[in-house]
Amino acid sequence: MTGRARVDHAVSSGTFSLDGETFEVDNNIWVVGDDEECIVIDAPHSVDDILAVVGQRRVNAIVCTHAHDDHVRVAPALREAVNGGAGAPILLHPDDRPLWELTHTDHLWDVDLSDGQEITVAGTTLRVLHTPGHAPGAVCLHAPDLDCVFTGDTLFNGGPGATGRSFSDRPTLEDSIRAKLFDLPDDTVVHTGHGDDTTIGAEAAALGR
Repeated sequence: MTGRARVDHAVSSGTFSLDGETFEVDNNIWVVGDDEECIVIDAPHSVDDILAVVGQRRVNAIVCTHAHDDHVRVAPALREAVNGGAGAPILLHPDDRPLWELTHTDHLWDVDLSDGQEITVAGTTLRVLHTPGHAPGAVCLHAPDLDCVFTGDTLFNGGPGATGRSFSDRPTLEDSIRAKLFDLPDDTVVHTGHGDDTTIGAEAAALGR
């Protein structure tokens, strides 16, 4: 049965490593689609956790919001596991190649993401917003039909993502948020890479437009 696109969600637990430090983290898994087809947003710690959300649906793409290891670690394995082994393309912004290569040294993603690019699944369109700062190639995915935006680690419930590590920059991140996210409707639900949802209006009030 097909129908209006929906957002499905789960949480997967594992580690995040960068700059010689490792932390335990819980990552959100987001899947957008209907009963027949979907896209997966990020591929954190466990292929099985992701496949439990996907079910028997066709996966059109694995879209990575950025290339920190806790968001792309199982992307290649997931690529091979979906669609009966036929695979699905991994999409990533090319500015995140240095981060990707910290985790995956022997293969790249399949398709470059770009600002303004549109990804359509189950009759709904997600628009790519390049939001550097947390990572050079970080992107958010705005789904106006679903009244939501998937922000990865760019914007959380409580403010901007972390910028204390390699390849990150706080002023760049805040500029990205103000330029690309705070123009969205205030009631847009923010689905984050970690933790609880928030809204554009709540975060704009806290950070200041």
